[in-house]
Amino acid sequence: MNKMLMGAAALVALAGCAGNWEVAYEEPINPAVSRAWVVQDVQVSVPNTLSVSTNPNILAPAEDIVWYGDPEGDRRAQVASIMDAGITRGTDDLVGGTPVVIGVTVERFHAVTPSATSIAPSAVHQISYTAQVFNAATLAPVTAPQPIVADLDAYVGAAAVVNAVEGNTEKLRITEHLAQVTRGWLGVGPDPRREFGGIGR
Repeated sequence: MNKMLMGAAALVALAGCAGNWEVAYEEPINPAVSRAWVVQDVQVSVPNTLSVSTNPNILAPAEDIVWYGDPEGDRRAQVASIMDAGITRGTDDLVGGTPVVIGVTVERFHAVTPSATSIAPSAVHQISYTAQVFNAATLAPVTAPQPIVADLDAYVGAAAVVNAVEGNTEKLRITEHLAQVTRGWLGVGPDPRREFGGIGR
């Protein structure tokens, strides 16, 4: 009975985190500019100042980095790898003659815990970072730093189970989502900017 009450209290607390989420950035880069680039590298920084969740049984941790989609290990390195893979994939259409590097600084990578996936009525992967393009030869800035928010509604409950069985893991979803956001930001794909409601931290 106590466990049931605790679970109900946790869900009430989580419901208090309901809000509006978004995919947001300023105006996309002019495709006449970005299509002249070829991305040689994506360099992702996950600052040591970001806090990391260590308790998968909490519904909505307060830490900056919440990630349980990989085996136990260096969560900062795992997040950097996901960010690198998704943003790199989003640059595939850039085959111009000017080599550039995209520098990325993660500000928040707050995916969902196993507890939230199991019992929350809804949840949100909250991802925010700053991206900037540099000339690969001179390292001179080509763009100003651009704040990007790439929130994504998470699968929970039965939907999470079905998608996991089908191989559509949250890691794959987040990676592809980052690719789509990157294409939009670079002006070479559909604009994914939107707002949506849901429960999240």
